[in-house]
Amino acid sequence: MSNNLKFYIDGAWVAPSGTDVIDVIDPSTEEVYTQIAAGNAADVEKAIAAAKTAFPIFSQWPKADRLALLKRILAEYEARIDDLGAAISQEMGAPLAFAKSSQAGSGYAHIKATIEALEAFEFTEQRGKTMVVREPIGVCALITPWNWPLNQITCKVAPAIATGCTMILKPSEVAPISGIIFAEIMHAAGVPKGVFNLVNGTGPDVGQVMSGHPDVDMVSFTGSTRAGIIVAKTAADTVKRVSQELGGKSPNIILRDADFEYSVKKGVTDCFSNTGQSCNAPTRMLVPAERHDEALGYAKVAAESLKVGNPLDPQTNLGPVVSKIQFNKIQALIEKGIEEGATLVAGGPGRPDGLNRGYYIRPTVFGGVNNQMTIAREEIFGPVIAILPYESEEEAIEIANDTVYGLASYVHSKDRAHARQVASRLRTGNVYINFPDWDTAAPFGGYKQSGNGREYADWGIHDFLEIKGVCGWDE
Repeated sequence: MSNNLKFYIDGAWVAPSGTDVIDVIDPSTEEVYTQIAAGNAADVEKAIAAAKTAFPIFSQWPKADRLALLKRILAEYEARIDDLGAAISQEMGAPLAFAKSSQAGSGYAHIKATIEALEAFEFTEQRGKTMVVREPIGVCALITPWNWPLNQITCKVAPAIATGCTMILKPSEVAPISGIIFAEIMHAAGVPKGVFNLVNGTGPDVGQVMSGHPDVDMVSFTGSTRAGIIVAKTAADTVKRVSQELGGKSPNIILRDADFEYSVKKGVTDCFSNTGQSCNAPTRMLVPAERHDEALGYAKVAAESLKVGNPLDPQTNLGPVVSKIQFNKIQALIEKGIEEGATLVAGGPGRPDGLNRGYYIRPTVFGGVNNQMTIAREEIFGPVIAILPYESEEEAIEIANDTVYGLASYVHSKDRAHARQVASRLRTGNVYINFPDWDTAAPFGGYKQSGNGREYADWGIHDFLEIKGVCGWDE
């Protein structure tokens, strides 16, 4: 029986306190395919009370018991990975193979990385006569987005469990079904009553209530910078910790000594992965001015090689974007790029040929962009890339840093020492040199308006801990 119209509170699936529901749209058809219950303040109160009651006992669990619980969660997750992939494909439009391997697969990788980090993690450290103790911060409100649903859920839930925290999860109401399946996984793994709770709903009705609640000790939020500011302001009155992973407008600097054709083409396809709906996507490609036209040629080939279509078609590279709101926003920004004088190299307004229904976007490349254009300033969150020429390496670094964001940046050079030198000057939480493999042990998070705090492995564990100094431990 479906749990879509229920919440998971205090170890059981329970009916909501109200009767409001939220339609869940399949972005490939624009049709409602299910509904979820819409939570309110009363539901949040129940979930927080359950987490508060569970905390004194769970916070004292030995590390070995928390490790065993995480391993059971990992096993149950693996058993449901096909269900998770299918849910993500339908709720957000990701191609099915990608939804299973990358989207659902990322959650598995994060739980596994947290287990490995916890095995090596020390919660006490003696400094002279003082014992420094790292303790769970308390009841945590976890608010996650629609673009990488399981990636962000597991980035928060796994370290919370690892540290002995209790929690309330609010997945995005746009793509909530994978979160409901995740709650079923937690139940099947034997997570104690009240340790993990799930309440669906909107940001104002659930997320803000959680953020401002006096019994919540920490908010971990992933989403837009606009929403992150609201969360932080709401949390400020109770002086709780707020960890945020927010937006990005990541520069991709292709240096003069790079493998040029490869770097341009790979930069385009990486930017368009997940239909461009990744906060760290390399959306601003910086190329030497004398090779700008050459770059546009390579970028056009790369963009036009991608098949946009039905997520269930195994030949599809890019599915639809997640919603009508996103579709309209992206279309407006493409029009804005044309209006402000950027060169349209590939794609453009409207749906791809042959697709008359669904929130499908034409993979779009703009050239001749300067860093003051709207398409170089705003996070588009779709398959749109801006190519900017630079005259000198110094100018490239200046352009790269000229943004309110600071989540990620990319550097390409055949000389790795040269790339490292450039990386040291970029004001971002991550720098990726020559398209490395994804590393679940690398700290993930941003500078400036891209947020604060870090996720992944032991970095995430640290975020859920308070530090206590017990002075006079030894005489």
